[in-house]
Amino acid sequence: MSEAAIEAMLRRDRAIVSAALVILTALAWAYVWWLAADMDMSGMDMSGFRMIPAGTTAPWNAMEFALVFAMWAVMMIGMMTPSATPMILIYARVGRQAARQGTPLAASCYFAGGYLLTWIGFALVATSAQWALERAALLTPMMAGASDMFSGTVLIAAGVYQWTPLKDACLRQCQSPLLFIQRHGGFRSDLLGTLALGARHGAYCIGCCWVLMALLFVGGVMNVLWIAAIAILVLAEKVVPAGRVISRIAGAGLFAGGAWLLAQALR
Repeated sequence: MSEAAIEAMLRRDRAIVSAALVILTALAWAYVWWLAADMDMSGMDMSGFRMIPAGTTAPWNAMEFALVFAMWAVMMIGMMTPSATPMILIYARVGRQAARQGTPLAASCYFAGGYLLTWIGFALVATSAQWALERAALLTPMMAGASDMFSGTVLIAAGVYQWTPLKDACLRQCQSPLLFIQRHGGFRSDLLGTLALGARHGAYCIGCCWVLMALLFVGGVMNVLWIAAIAILVLAEKVVPAGRVISRIAGAGLFAGGAWLLAQALR
């Protein structure tokens, strides 16, 4: 097969994988948009359970917990898939080349699946955090911070974390896709190994971004513009060459905003 034919095949594979990721992201965002626009933010009554039980004192039932978990899981997929796309595309390209050489790798969907499973696990933690915050009356019916004291504390914590060595270490792993794969055992032919590699990448991304996700409890868990702003910041940190600078500037801004809110609360 000629070099031109090989390159055309690689471009086709790249287009297919990119289209799949775009569709997945679009579906996730469409669900979040529909949920934000269509539900009653004080809790939609549906045959005895509330769609999103925010701002209530009654304990959640199992169905309500499952619905909130589904909301968080889909939201994490929509927010985090774009930032993982460079890594997944590299995996798909190398996989096609390896298949031509007779040493096929596991399909790139397993790598992506491991990554997204990690964020779905994070969604379970976020759901539990939302439950605890609502029980403590720290969230409004709009699922935003109920006081300047709470919101300011979260903003300051997020701002400080943006400057920590742990943030730096995790962000470096996310910014260099090929180097990350080489450092962690290389490309895999076995399904479990590929899932584990994707999950490890997801774990580093959680280490990089978890505190930014906590900001959803400040601006509103179902505030679509706030969600989009955080997703854009996460993407910029990982794909823009000056991502570390962006991270630190954002950290300084978050700290300043938190300090202002705390000052307002203490007046």
